[in-house]
Amino acid sequence: MPELLREHCGALAGLGLLSALALGGCTGPAAGPPAAIWAADSASVRVAPGPQYARGAVWRAFFGQHYRTLWNTPVTVPVLRLATAVPGGLVPLQAGGSYQSHTLRLRAPDGRDYVLRSVDKDMSAALQPGWKKNLLRGLLKDQTSATQPYGAYPAAYLAEAAGMLHANPRLVYVGADPGLGKFRAAYGNALYLLEERPDGNQCGVVSFGHSPNVVNSAHMLAALSRHPGAHVPARAYLRARLLDLLVGDWSRREDQWRWASFPQPGRMAYRPVPRDRDQAFFLFDDGIVTRLVSWFAPKYQTFRGPIRLENVDGLTTTARALDRTLLTSLSADDFRQVADSVRAALSDVVLNQAFAQGPPELRAAIAARFVPLLRARREQLPAVARQYFELLNKEAWLIGTDQAERFVLSGTDSGLLRVQMLARRAGRPDSLLLDRTFVPQTTTSIDVYGLAGNDVFELRGALPEGIAVQVYEGTGHNQVITSPGATPGDVTWFVIPTDQPASPPAGVQVETDPHPELTANARAWLRRYNLRD
Repeated sequence: MPELLREHCGALAGLGLLSALALGGCTGPAAGPPAAIWAADSASVRVAPGPQYARGAVWRAFFGQHYRTLWNTPVTVPVLRLATAVPGGLVPLQAGGSYQSHTLRLRAPDGRDYVLRSVDKDMSAALQPGWKKNLLRGLLKDQTSATQPYGAYPAAYLAEAAGMLHANPRLVYVGADPGLGKFRAAYGNALYLLEERPDGNQCGVVSFGHSPNVVNSAHMLAALSRHPGAHVPARAYLRARLLDLLVGDWSRREDQWRWASFPQPGRMAYRPVPRDRDQAFFLFDDGIVTRLVSWFAPKYQTFRGPIRLENVDGLTTTARALDRTLLTSLSADDFRQVADSVRAALSDVVLNQAFAQGPPELRAAIAARFVPLLRARREQLPAVARQYFELLNKEAWLIGTDQAERFVLSGTDSGLLRVQMLARRAGRPDSLLLDRTFVPQTTTSIDVYGLAGNDVFELRGALPEGIAVQVYEGTGHNQVITSPGATPGDVTWFVIPTDQPASPPAGVQVETDPHPELTANARAWLRRYNLRD
């Protein structure tokens, strides 16, 4: 929950004081995690993932019941022994973690990497040392109970059923394993999710599409902004985002994705691989204080049956830049078709099977609680997709590359705006990259980013007055031109000052680009994204 910490530290400080009062007057300190109970053959243990989240009635009234019952219920978990986990064993390589997760990278003799991700989290790890961290540490740690400890299981199964790439998490217990070496003290005696690390050559992994090279978001976005032949299949990404909405996973910033690359003649396709499902089935607003926080931070949406359409904005906001980058090519009909396809793929049988995974002690109870909610959310997917489309297309982005492109903006006889992006090719016809028509009733503005390269922005016909067009030329020798008889409408050309001043056609406004550090070229453009990986 790092965004919460950065955006609402002042409010949380007040909540920390309130929590101290609640703790002091109404409940004793939370119990520490007990030792695991080992089976006679030492092949499994029985342990609760978070008994420290058991709290008194007053605390729960203020800060939520959340999933405290699941965290406090002992479950039977297989023991992972590094020496025998795979042929030749696993060797620890590197400790890490994103914000609050505790992770350990492992390597097999065949060069394949795996990762252990702690089931328990510590959200206070995202705060800088100081009085705020000292004050809020206990409260933030307690709010780990808002996450469903076993949510990664059904999310992976649903991804498989819907035709998406995915990791394969497995719940394991790591004891004081000698194979941990120097990591033994920090990582021993805890519950983890073990999964393949989606990185590099994954030709042998079916769930990664047998990709020869899985890359991070920085690599993918750099490729997209430098080479017209690099692309993400927009429908595949939309399927993944609709699954995010289905399971209520609001934390889908750029570093929560990997991208399976697939070379094609003259092109490179990157298919999405969602990872880190920590916030799937999030349950936050069931306490007095946490409900107040959710009002001020609407992205923290509680998983419940019907998806309130007005909450689609909050549920998708952390991936807004990525969404506007990758979904511009899709029309409203595309959104509807993909939503219908995902809904059909996730039958009642699939939903029930998704919860047949995980600890046997809790499968029935978890399925009874979540399957009816998922059914209701599944049936809403077409309406949710429509809301999502309108949200993204109100202010649309069209992004070029560091190569030369031609952007053609044409007004239609029916008052719509047709936008085409073509790769300029010397001595050959230009190659069409994108062709979309925008409706003034849905779209109020379009930002066109040329980045570097010698780009041409061509205006044809009568552009509709209801759509403001902002052209950010970037660097290079760029031109804005109009065809004979064209009426530019509401078009502004944002220029980066050079020795050669811009010569706009009649009717086109010219202004200085206020943020050339974000628009000049591909390298500058990447600063828009959350790429701390």
